[in-house]
This record gives sequence, C-alpha cells and structure tokens, in this order.
Amino acid sequence: MSCDKSEKKITETFNNISSYYDKMNNIMSFGTHYFVKYFALKSLKLKNGDMILDLCCGSGDFTKIFSKLCPKVKVIGFDNSVEMLKLAKVKNPKGVFLKGDCLDLPFNENEFDIVTMGFGLRNIQERKKALSQIYKVLKTGGQFLHLDFGKHNIFNKIFDLYVKFLAMFFVKNPESYLYLIESKNEYPEPDELIKEFEDNGFKLLKRKDFMFGIISVQIYTK
Repeated sequence: MSCDKSEKKITETFNNISSYYDKMNNIMSFGTHYFVKYFALKSLKLKNGDMILDLCCGSGDFTKIFSKLCPKVKVIGFDNSVEMLKLAKVKNPKGVFLKGDCLDLPFNENEFDIVTMGFGLRNIQERKKALSQIYKVLKTGGQFLHLDFGKHNIFNKIFDLYVKFLAMFFVKNPESYLYLIESKNEYPEPDELIKEFEDNGFKLLKRKDFMFGIISVQIYTK
C-alpha cells in the first residue's frame, strides 16, 4: 500500500514535526546526519559565485554547510513547509528561503549551477515531473546532488526498529515517523534510482554510500 504523498499531507506532516525535527534527526542518526550531509556536499565542485538551489531544504542544514564550504556561493532554499522554513531562517539569518512546490519551480531554464535535494524526492509522488523541473532549471554541465536513504539491507531493518521505538514512546506525532519508515522502504534503491535519473536525462558522475549503505548520495550532471 502506497504512502499518502499528496502535497497537503506532506506539508502538514513536516509542519507538525518541525518543533522537534532537528532533535529527532540527531537522535535517529546518533548525531551523524550533519557529517553525512557535510561530506556529501563537499563532493561537489564548488566555485565562488555558483547559483545553488536547495530543494526540500527543510531546516536549512545544506545552506549552513554551503556557507562553510564556500561562503561566496549563492543559495536559495526552497520548501513547501512554512514551519520548516522558519527553522531554516533561524539557522541561517542571512539565507534566502522561498516557499513553493517542486513540481512547479518558479525559476528560469538553465538558471542554477547546482541543484541539491536531501531526503526530499522520496516524499514526492510524481518523481518524473520533479526530475523534469530540476533538469529544466539546471544549467547544461551543472551538478545535481541527490541524498536519501539507500539499500534495503539488514542495517536498514535495524534502523526501522529503532525509529519505531522512538516514534511510539518519545514523539508527539508517531505516525509521521512511521511514515518515514514506510516511505523509505517504498523508495527505490540507489541502483534503480540511477537508472531512473539517467532515463530522465541526467548522467551519473559519482556515488557514495554511508552508514553501511543506509544512506546514499549520487551526483549527476545535465
């Protein structure tokens, strides 16, 4: 049975968990999620003046990391959750954040040198449409970084049990974290995703897996 990934449902889910979103990420990953994001973004070829679009930016971790890796890049964080965008702005007071839908990006063709999406595409029902929007706004030769859960292996199953335990006893909206488990287990593994992305015009440049394959990052070009 497929998860409900309607725009209304996903936006409501992230608005509801925003007050403890960062705290739960730290607990669930034993504090490693920020370092995974850091090393993933460090794999990009960054240069001063790059225009970067961070889709499904959440609480703004990517913007914060970019400011450390290359302070002279220009980042726009983009998300449909008002509450998550508030967190992102607190974390990055000088950052630029916009509310909107990834299926209808309000940007010009070939506008961005880099597009990133961390733990976001999994929450979009119409992946093909989202990928076409990303392809449209990315410059020819630009880089698209996709970061999300990876292999459905034994370590992934152990992670599921841990998250279920946390959800049932320590959070206000346990259904939101049960959704996390369902959505990641429905999501294609990296090998399948790479084929899907390449079928939609992207070319794989590199891939790296973290945490015994539970997390995977791929960098593509247009």
